[in-house]
Amino acid sequence: MLEKFKKLPLRKGVGVVLLNSENKVFVAKRIDNPKNFWQMPQGGVDNNEDFLSAALRELKEETSINNVKLIKELDGMTTYELPDNLLGIIWKGKYRGQKQKWFLMRFIGNDNEINLKTKHPEFLEWRWIEIDEITNFVVDFKFEIYQIIKNKVKEVLN
Repeated sequence: MLEKFKKLPLRKGVGVVLLNSENKVFVAKRIDNPKNFWQMPQGGVDNNEDFLSAALRELKEETSINNVKLIKELDGMTTYELPDNLLGIIWKGKYRGQKQKWFLMRFIGNDNEINLKTKHPEFLEWRWIEIDEITNFVVDFKFEIYQIIKNKVKEVLN
């Protein structure tokens, strides 16, 4: 990590592992990355906002999804650091990475309510994949946290 960024704080964030009725996981392809990288819905926590409220807000803002049921708040927090080429660029250069609280949720709506053409679109397309596949398409710097999340979700589902 570049020396001038080491003292930057971690951004407080949330993530959602959204399962459909077949226990497949919702992932979407980011607009700002032309490569074949897919991620689960995630984002920042606003001031005076609790983690669950932030997770539900981010899910709705990114996917238009409202119809969910909380299965479990996953234990602990996950942390990742941005790679050098993104430091000072993402999040207006205010953070060196993110510390996240993740939630496992069940989608109880219909696929036709999923709409990525939101007020501030972040994704190009979406799909449902097997839980074991989530680490196959994630950007390198999020690989470890996706591995941890995958294992935690599999524990809950077994």
